[in-house]
Amino acid sequence: MYAIVEIAGQQFKVERGNKVYVHRLDANEGAKIEFDKVLLLDNGGKISVGNPTVDGAKVAATVITHLKGDKVIVFKKKRRKTTQKWNNHRQSFTQILIQGVLAKGDTLKDEITVEKYVKKVYGKKSEKPVVEAVAETEAPVKKAPAKKAAAKKTTTKKKD
Repeated sequence: MYAIVEIAGQQFKVERGNKVYVHRLDANEGAKIEFDKVLLLDNGGKISVGNPTVDGAKVAATVITHLKGDKVIVFKKKRRKTTQKWNNHRQSFTQILIQGVLAKGDTLKDEITVEKYVKKVYGKKSEKPVVEAVAETEAPVKKAPAKKAAAKKTTTKKKD
């Protein structure tokens, strides 16, 4: 079962267990949210198209974390005019975990916990808080190379 849902002005194809990055939402980490702007619903081959939305359908999700995207460089230049402008931008995102796609009258039977999700996707049990574990598995931080031992002392012998 999947659905096409509108979240924060963008359309996403979602199904149970998906992790989606959406524009920043006003919800705390760990909060459960529902989206009711379902544009299309596929229930085992039976497709329902909304006009503009499917009646009674909704998508249940849990907020995992808030984060920032990659840096986007904006550079504008007019040739032969000695005019140029340099700017940067980082978009704010919210990472959500889709709990389920619900048709009219359906209820969420079992909930995917974020710990189960981390274990299922990354194959390990997290000892750390959930948000830190997800952040670490998403973008591993490269450590700086270890400093080498002090340089060997070289002695020069004077020739007589």
